[in-house]
Amino acid sequence: MHPAVLNAIATLIAQGKTPTVATTKAKLAEPVAMPLIIAGLTTYKNNPEILSTCDDNPSQRDDSEQPSSETQLDRIEAKLDKLIALLESR
Repeated sequence: MHPAVLNAIATLIAQGKTPTVATTKAKLAEPVAMPLIIAGLTTYKNNPEILSTCDDNPSQRDDSEQPSSETQLDRIEAKLDKLIALLESR
């Protein structure tokens, strides 16, 4: 589940509100694609305990996201290097 969606749902639950697509989207601190919001809500509705599971180990959640973002940055950097090399060879 996207961490921003998880935080938005947790905030709504703490306020005693029922999370919906609209209320969750309104609580997001950053832009998130609609399919991720819907998937997060579906996951929560199927297993409401996921909020407590994710809150128990926030450091594990952060660590699992970091390698994927580093990998993505590495791929972007490699693509940019290829583009620069192509431009310089012209």
